[in-house]
Amino acid sequence: MKRILVFLLIPVSVFGQINTAEMDAYFKNKQYKKAENVLTDFIKSNPENLEALEYLGDAYGYQERWDNAISIYKKLVNFKPKEANYHYKYGGALGMKALQNKFKAIGFIGDIKKAFITAAELDKDHINVRWALVELYVQLPLVFGGSSNTALTYANELENLSKVDGYLAKGYVYEYDDEPELAEKYYKMAIKTGGSLVCFDKLTQFYENKNKPGHAIKNIEEAHEKHQRNAMHYQIGKVAAEYNVELDKGEKCLIIYLENYSSKDGVPKAWANYRLAQIHYHKKNKEQALKYINLALNELPKIEPFKTHKQKVLNM
Repeated sequence: MKRILVFLLIPVSVFGQINTAEMDAYFKNKQYKKAENVLTDFIKSNPENLEALEYLGDAYGYQERWDNAISIYKKLVNFKPKEANYHYKYGGALGMKALQNKFKAIGFIGDIKKAFITAAELDKDHINVRWALVELYVQLPLVFGGSSNTALTYANELENLSKVDGYLAKGYVYEYDDEPELAEKYYKMAIKTGGSLVCFDKLTQFYENKNKPGHAIKNIEEAHEKHQRNAMHYQIGKVAAEYNVELDKGEKCLIIYLENYSSKDGVPKAWANYRLAQIHYHKKNKEQALKYINLALNELPKIEPFKTHKQKVLNM
């Protein structure tokens, strides 16, 4: 009996296998530091366990410790150079590092491109890396190799793999290229083909970016008809409050949001009260505006926009 008990208590690392269920639980619960500690100990005895190394790289990534993540993913690329996902993650970590320090970003561009292109060549069905290449070529300045045409090439590859991803990618490229009619066309095609919340959200954001709040509200209403999510009431109220349009509709939607609120809606009630305060500020209802901004501050007293708006209300 004692021998069996000892066997059960021997760490899993002795057998060279990582407990994937345990790791998945840590990641699901956002316990990235705890996962890191377990993995670091495990890897001391199993330095070439690729699964454990990948988990550790991911744990570093979620903690935004990009130097550590880069080091791990680079090891994985060296261990298994034909694995597309390792190149993709290596390029992604390099990209995030570049965003942290734009003065040094130029030095990363070549390695980022190489990693993503290698991943795309190794895996012809890898959707995420093609999205990464679309974003890379759109956002890079021309002098460093940015190219809308190249971005569209990868958007076409995405369309061959997934119509919805392809249409969204093309909408993104054309929006960035300041071709709003084409951007709107492809975002609408994505909605017609897929109809997911992501598709509707992309078109809503496009309309907001183009200062078309009426179009944004109409699109959110169409999304609500299809998906029936309480969070969309907040979105309508937000647009109404930010752009000073359709204030009565915005107020009604925010009240419905608060009445039906649950944690799965995502946006805290304080933000809905803040939007109501904005709406009543636009309506010049000082008493109501003060009531709602105080409710927002009671819940989240450290939010700067809330404090700034309260001062605006007091100065009415």
